[in-house]
Amino acid sequence: MQSPDSQPVKVLILYYSLSAQTSVLVHRLGAGLEAQGVHPVCERLQPIIPRKFPIGTVPATLAMMLATFLRMRIPIQPLPPSCWERYDLIVLAGPTWSYNPSGPVLSLLDRDGARLFGGQQVLPLISCRGYWRMHWLSLRWQLERCGGKVVNRMIFAHPSKEPWRTIGVFLKLAGRVPERSRWLGRYYPRYGHSREQQDEAFAFGAAIGQALKLGSSLVALSFGSGRSGQGGASGCTGP
Repeated sequence: MQSPDSQPVKVLILYYSLSAQTSVLVHRLGAGLEAQGVHPVCERLQPIIPRKFPIGTVPATLAMMLATFLRMRIPIQPLPPSCWERYDLIVLAGPTWSYNPSGPVLSLLDRDGARLFGGQQVLPLISCRGYWRMHWLSLRWQLERCGGKVVNRMIFAHPSKEPWRTIGVFLKLAGRVPERSRWLGRYYPRYGHSREQQDEAFAFGAAIGQALKLGSSLVALSFGSGRSGQGGASGCTGP
C-alpha cells in the first residue's frame, strides 16, 4: 500500500486515435484513474503527415486497408518530454487496422520501443471493429521483445452486429453516414463505441488505480464483459 510520504502513483496513457474512438476511451480511463487519486498523463501520437478522417472515397479506403494489412508504418513526431518521466504503468492504446496495430503505434515501437517500454509494466488497450486477436498477439510480442512486462489487456469492440458492423465502418471511412440511412440505420444505429463502453473504460481505470495504489497485481484484474467485446471475432480496419 502506498505510504503518505511515497511518490504519487502515475500512469502514462500513450495512444493514437484516427476517428476519436480510442481517444474517448482513454480519456474515460484516465478519469477513472483520477477518481482513485492516481495521476494520469495522456499523450497522443502525432503523425508527421496528419491523417484525416473520414478517408473520403471508396478507392482511398481500399488502398488504406491494403497498406495497413501490410503493416505500413506511419512516421510520428518525437515524443514530448513527459513520456520519459517515471511511471508505475504505461497504457498503450490504439485501433486495430486490418488485423494489426496502427501505423503510428508500429512506428513508435520501432523507434522508441526499447527505451520507452524496457522493464516497464505495460497494459495495451485495443479499440477495434471485431478482429483483435492478431493485433493483440503481435503487440504483445513486440512489447516483450522491447523488454516490456505486458500485464493484461483491455479490448473494446464496436457493439453493432455483423455484417452491419463491417458495412457501416467501411462506409464511414469512405465518407458516408451509414447510421443516418433509412435502411442501414436500423441495423447500424451508431459508429464506434457505446456510452456503456465509455462507462466501462472509467470503471477499468478505477480498478487499475486501486490496484496500483494497493500494490496489487494487474494480472489478476478481469477486464472481460459483453460490453467490452473481448469475445468478439470480426473486423478489419478499426477506428
